[in-house]
Amino acid sequence: MHLFFTPDIKEDIYTLPEEESKHCTRVLRLQQGDTVYLVDGKGGRYTAMIMEVHHKKCRLQVIDKQQEYGQLPYVAQIAVAPTKNMDRMEWFVEKAVEIGISEIFFLECDHSERKNIRLDRLEKIAVSAMKQSQKGYLPLLHPMMPYKHFVQISVPEQTFIAHLEEDATKSLKEYYTPGKPHCILIGPEGDFSEPEIKLAYEAGIRPITLGKSRLRTETAALVACHTLHVLHDLLEPL
Repeated sequence: MHLFFTPDIKEDIYTLPEEESKHCTRVLRLQQGDTVYLVDGKGGRYTAMIMEVHHKKCRLQVIDKQQEYGQLPYVAQIAVAPTKNMDRMEWFVEKAVEIGISEIFFLECDHSERKNIRLDRLEKIAVSAMKQSQKGYLPLLHPMMPYKHFVQISVPEQTFIAHLEEDATKSLKEYYTPGKPHCILIGPEGDFSEPEIKLAYEAGIRPITLGKSRLRTETAALVACHTLHVLHDLLEPL
């Protein structure tokens, strides 16, 4: 299946942007009359036929439409402090999209070694992972924000903080509520600071453990993402 990202598709006649046109004609070597599939990142999946082959503006005819394609049956959110090495955070974004993630928030914490991110690059990686894993929804990636601000806008009853302090003894399974959104906070390489943990508790955010192993930031974030996926499969009513 040849899948292309077309976020601005509205009409039945659509011209692929230059990058996608080049991939379609010069990499995949598709020809006039071949069938391709388009996703808009919002649940729209379109079956289209190539009308005109051009390496900069390949024209397509949409012949079938499907809405809510590949919609996640649960809401999984991860709020994570980006690592100093952005390759690790890019790896997390790619794998989280493949597993299934609704939103990713990027936090600036007291122990953060990175104060900014290239959101445009992360979004490209997310698009590529969405296409590779045949998904119809592009997760929402939020710009970097201060930890305190995120705590202020969070919904405490559905938000959990994973840290290394001794009072983080319960697993997410003990709190998981089928049908409800869940958000997990993952700290930087130096973990959350004591004032940050206290701030979360004061807001009503509860602590959880991701297991006995000490995990890297990006590994912890992916474990949290996968845990939500598994809990949904195990606990959601059929």
